[in-house]
Amino acid sequence: MGQFLLVDSKKLDGFEGLQQAVHGSHVDVMQLGRGRLRGTLSHIGIGDFSLSIGTFNVGMRTQRVSSDDKLIIGMLLAAEDRVAHWSFDMQLNDVLVIPPLLEHDGVFHGGSAYAAMRLDLNEVASLFGGETRLSDPDTWRSRGHFRADLETGAIASRRLVRIMSHLGTNKLGLTPSTADFWKRSIVECMAANVMSSLPPDDGGWLPSARRLIRRVEDYLDEAGSRPVHVSEICAALTVSRRTLHRAFQEVFGLGPVSFLRHKRLCAVHSILHQSAPGSTTVAAVAMEQGFYELGRFAQYYLAMFGERPSQTLGGAALHTVGERVARA
Repeated sequence: MGQFLLVDSKKLDGFEGLQQAVHGSHVDVMQLGRGRLRGTLSHIGIGDFSLSIGTFNVGMRTQRVSSDDKLIIGMLLAAEDRVAHWSFDMQLNDVLVIPPLLEHDGVFHGGSAYAAMRLDLNEVASLFGGETRLSDPDTWRSRGHFRADLETGAIASRRLVRIMSHLGTNKLGLTPSTADFWKRSIVECMAANVMSSLPPDDGGWLPSARRLIRRVEDYLDEAGSRPVHVSEICAALTVSRRTLHRAFQEVFGLGPVSFLRHKRLCAVHSILHQSAPGSTTVAAVAMEQGFYELGRFAQYYLAMFGERPSQTLGGAALHTVGERVARA
């Protein structure tokens, strides 16, 4: 019986934990807000179908590459500040559709909570049965944003949280029939918000700024691990610094200089998080990422992550020791 239900719940201690924000799908994440990230991440897996609910307390950038062949449908459960996915400005309980093999781009400007279900496109006809439009797989092949009704959206949000809580405490597993029931219960919450919404808004907000940001990030990807200066970006893309600044402010709420610094800080954090003391030093990693004033770097790092770089490096060692003790 138990093979039909997978339950996984953990507390988050660092933005890297959100790389598994959706069960079975890798997400690239970058911390935008300052402070030590805290949150929770819970997954329920029923065969290839899953429900994930995550919470976090600081602003985040999320990206997913086009390698996932599953359909992902998400709902925004809570937000302290602006949340945007692609060109869609999200409101509470709105539903977002991420089709298979499509890249995803999201910005959370503050602490947020979300729910996301992941399923095979072939299951749509069965799970959305009764709703002609929703049971058609072609409906879900394009990215979409569905605006939730205030009343039904709040009800659906509460139901998803209750379902996660209930299945998380299930000790007996699921039979095939009860597994199908709970999958349909989860799908129903999403479908209620889709059906009560207006048609998807493909216009979006400031798409030109998004296109510019994408060009910048493509350039940064080509640059690899080397630090890149804002003036280099402006020259390479033939864009004024003022235009670049306006685009970054609109999309991230940060200027390009701050964004690049945050990106480099996140790179340092990930390296230290995965390294053991003795294999590297904080100074070496910081300088590799373009931080030459180590005193100022340390201030930036503490303000960003709520801990000193040496604590992150030391934490990696403690984690390794803990794993060895557990195996022993």
